[in-house]
Amino acid sequence: MTSLRDAAMTSKAWPFEEARRLLKRYEKAPPEKGYVLFETGYGPSGLPHIGTFGEVARTTMIKRAFEEISDIPTRLICFSDDLDGMRKVPGNVPNQDMLRDYLQMPLTSVPDPFGTHDSFGAHNNAMLRRFLDTFGFEYEFYSATEFYKTGQFDATLRLAAERYDAIMAIMLKSLRDERQQTYSIFLPIHPETGRVLYVPMKEVNAKDGTITFDDETGREWTLPVTGGNVKLQWKPDFGARWAALGVDFEMYGKDHSTNTPIYDGICKVLGHRAPEHFSYELFLDENGQKISKSSGNGVSIDEWLTYASTESLSYFMYQKPKTAKRMHFDVIPKAVDEYHQQLRAYPTQTPEQQLANPVWHIHGGTPPVSHMVVPFAMLLNLAAVAGATDKSALWGFIKRYAPDATPETHPDLDAAAGFAVRYFNDFVAPKRVFRLPDDQERAAMQDLAERLKVWDGGLDAEALQSMVFAVGKDHGFDNLRAWFKALYEVLLGASEGPRFGGFIALYGINESVVLIEQGLAGTLSA
Repeated sequence: MTSLRDAAMTSKAWPFEEARRLLKRYEKAPPEKGYVLFETGYGPSGLPHIGTFGEVARTTMIKRAFEEISDIPTRLICFSDDLDGMRKVPGNVPNQDMLRDYLQMPLTSVPDPFGTHDSFGAHNNAMLRRFLDTFGFEYEFYSATEFYKTGQFDATLRLAAERYDAIMAIMLKSLRDERQQTYSIFLPIHPETGRVLYVPMKEVNAKDGTITFDDETGREWTLPVTGGNVKLQWKPDFGARWAALGVDFEMYGKDHSTNTPIYDGICKVLGHRAPEHFSYELFLDENGQKISKSSGNGVSIDEWLTYASTESLSYFMYQKPKTAKRMHFDVIPKAVDEYHQQLRAYPTQTPEQQLANPVWHIHGGTPPVSHMVVPFAMLLNLAAVAGATDKSALWGFIKRYAPDATPETHPDLDAAAGFAVRYFNDFVAPKRVFRLPDDQERAAMQDLAERLKVWDGGLDAEALQSMVFAVGKDHGFDNLRAWFKALYEVLLGASEGPRFGGFIALYGINESVVLIEQGLAGTLSA
């Protein structure tokens, strides 16, 4: 029988493919530092968005896959570039007028517009950590402000001063002629104003480890590159951070991929091997635009967790990371139901199939049992016809359909019922449009109601589905999809819906008859 490690060494699941590529890095000898280091970066110029979470989630999946195929210890660092200057005021935070006075100040020197933390950077870092803790990630948090000011970066910064010309040569190739004239890898932090300055260098003294420059007023300053007096431009910072920490793996979005030779080159100039990379496609909002943390488009982590479980979000992140995906609220129900489908399939699968199942990667090889005896999409339709304002209104129907189910024995179903009511009221109800049936549809629906009145097959969803099919055929629907679409539009106010036999079984025979009669009478469309 194939062992799990053997199966992992040949698994085509993308986390295992990346893990095996990383393992080859140390096929001759283990890392001198004693562990493999994974890193994710976060720019706290705005509130953490779902792409930030996705980066950590996916890196964690690769880290878990690596731990399955190797005994080398691992670490994961989440690094926040909070010493970066605030270049613009985010559009989704309060007190924007106040923030405008702090443009170009390091984010950890900008007051918190929410009034809850010592700085805007500290607020956004706390938000990120809370989100990551909600999902149970194992990580170490690094603040760039602390990293620079406490001397952890000093040796690398002094080396950057010594090898300034070599690093500049890499950077200048990527810049326009105009920018080349004023560019420097070092950004001084003004000793008086505290602002991050984008000014050319008059001198970089490798022996003393200092830089000399003129500020905006023409006044000359000389500062040490150490101790938090200077920060690196973001591209050099990427490569220098890899060198300083000994990073082995970092993933980033497609928009960074063209900079990979720059990051790698700088890391090598500073004496370290460049890490392995993984470039993922970007998330898009409902209009196909890139999600931006400063503009706040798309779905936030908190918003997703308002309508679905943490696991469903992790499932969405697992899917095809090299394919751009729309990330709007309408993807949530599908993600919930597909996640539970995979949970139900897991116990019957071979080791090879289990390692290719997203739930293995979401739960680190020990996925729970699914108790979702009613799909999320069905709960949404039940909330619609039941007029539910809380999940207790749904449980009466659920218990008739699944007598052994209770909120205590089926906690995932109980949570999903609450999510479904909230999702329906916020997203489905405002968009419902009912219509009256045409003559063919009316005759078929009247027939369906009559057959239900004399139905003696119990709440057998498959038998009810077959009967609904038969009605459509008997009334000349050559394309049965048109028949079901009519049922959804007349009775549920939507063009798509659940397997109708399952819906009848859940909602109830008599209740379904009343619903059909209301649709025929026009009371729903009214």
